[in-house]
Amino acid sequence: MALIEEFDKSGNWLFRWRSYLPLALYILAALVIVFEQDTDMPTYEFNWAIACLIVSLFGQVIRAITVGFTPKGTSGRNTKEGQVAETLNTKGIYSTVRHPLYLGNYFMWLGIIIYVGNWWFTITCTLLFWLYYERIMFAEEFFLRGKFGKTYLDWAAKTPSFFPRFTNWESAGWNFSIKNVLKREYNGFFAIFISFALLDVLKTFIHYGYTRWQDLVSPFWWYALAISFVIFIVLRSLKKYTRVLDVKGREFVEA
Repeated sequence: MALIEEFDKSGNWLFRWRSYLPLALYILAALVIVFEQDTDMPTYEFNWAIACLIVSLFGQVIRAITVGFTPKGTSGRNTKEGQVAETLNTKGIYSTVRHPLYLGNYFMWLGIIIYVGNWWFTITCTLLFWLYYERIMFAEEFFLRGKFGKTYLDWAAKTPSFFPRFTNWESAGWNFSIKNVLKREYNGFFAIFISFALLDVLKTFIHYGYTRWQDLVSPFWWYALAISFVIFIVLRSLKKYTRVLDVKGREFVEA
């Protein structure tokens, strides 16, 4: 198999199994906390927790902007059908960066990874993230180049793949759809708070050895997790049992 086809195949395979990537990161994070946590980084401190959470929520905002301005049928992916795209999205946030969803994913994970408390782990995960998503981005762009030809090449020539160039900004031509964001992003939003709470439990247990489960999670994360859980249940119920969050022409293929 030629290398270009091998990259395409492996990229599609990695995308299909991307949901299991967090499991590997959780295992690595647990090992780092148990054996290699940096004592110069705080176990729990309110300002530290807020700073890490802001980084993750910044990634969620990037995803929300992308999803909220994206119309139906634009360049996307589907785990069952492979690559799916009726038109090439080059406006809005896609005029500044070719892979805004993956950029958002990186920041969502970065805040959580930093909270683990080891700088080498943060650097290593950043490198692993790049290697992982580089293959996925290659497979996606291989498909888009084949389908849209020169239109894609012209857009790619002026639009960075991962680091935005804001001077390229062009209006999306669509109104922002908060309903589409709420419908598509509640899982990732809740996952952020679950991840922080789990790390807090493990770090507290390793450092202090609390036996009462109530003492394992800092009050801040208890409240944050409870609020995010309520939001998750409400939005999931609205999506599953009603059409309140449906927006005509805004069905989005997630990445």
